[in-house]
Order: sequence, then C-alpha cells, then structure tokens
Amino acid sequence: MTQTSENVTWLTQEAYNKLKEELEYLTGPARTEISAKIAAAREEGDLRENGGYHAAKEEQGKQELRVRQLTQLLESAKVGEAPAADGVVAPGMVVTIAFDGDEDDTLTFLLASREYASSDIETYSPQSPLGSGVLGHKVGEDAQYELPNGKPASVRILKAEPYNG
Repeated sequence: MTQTSENVTWLTQEAYNKLKEELEYLTGPARTEISAKIAAAREEGDLRENGGYHAAKEEQGKQELRVRQLTQLLESAKVGEAPAADGVVAPGMVVTIAFDGDEDDTLTFLLASREYASSDIETYSPQSPLGSGVLGHKVGEDAQYELPNGKPASVRILKAEPYNG
C-alpha cells in the first residue's frame, strides 16, 4: 500500500483515487461551504467577539493544511500494487508480532502511512521504530528496534498478510 523512500509514497490505485477525491472535494465544494460560513459569521457584526467567525476561520486553516498535505503526497506518489502475500513484512500489510518471543504478548497492526489509519486496526508507519525494525523481515524471524528510551527491543514476526481494508 504505502512505502516511503526518498520522499516517494507508493499507493495502490484505489488509495490514490480516494485521496484524489478528497483533495477535489476540499478544493471545490468544501472551500465554497467554508467561505459561506465565514461570510455569514462576518455579517453578525463585531468580529472580536464572534465565536462562529473564529471557528470558521480555524476550520478553514485546518482544511487548507490538509489540502497542502494531500497535494504534496499526490505529487510524490507512485501508483503500484499491494504487497505480495509472501510472508515478508512490507508496507500495506497487517503484521502480528510477539514481544520478546512471548507468544501470549502479541500486537497486530497495519504497517502503513497515517493516510491509511483506521479505527479498525492500529497503524504504525514504516518510518516508526517498530515499523522500520520489522520491515523486510519474514514470518518466523526475530527483528530488533529501539525503544523511545534508547533501549533495544526484540520481536518475533508471527504473521504478515496484505491488508484488505
């Protein structure tokens, strides 16, 4: 699904289309809606004490930030295929790991950029310490990564399957 190396983001065609649709909405209908909200709030009078105006301006700022993020992401995106189901950990896969080889202490997560984050499954970036530690390892292998406190940690890869969300 997603792999970032040298500022290139790999996306499936489906993911690219979804992000492009979001960008088109934000630069079209959403801009018109927020402009109307700001204009309506402006007509209410004193802008210093106008909560609706300030809320609409803040919403506009967040929306424009998202437009810049999407534009940058789509400009650097390369459309490719989802990862192969070959047991090698790659972006776009659901990975199950066991901490320190303890089969009872496991974590299952999606290895992908935050563009794929969903409420269904926890998402770790391939650039995160855990994500970069497991990237490229095969099912059954041990992988090492560095904890935020600087100490090394070890996990065993139990499963790695393409995400079908």
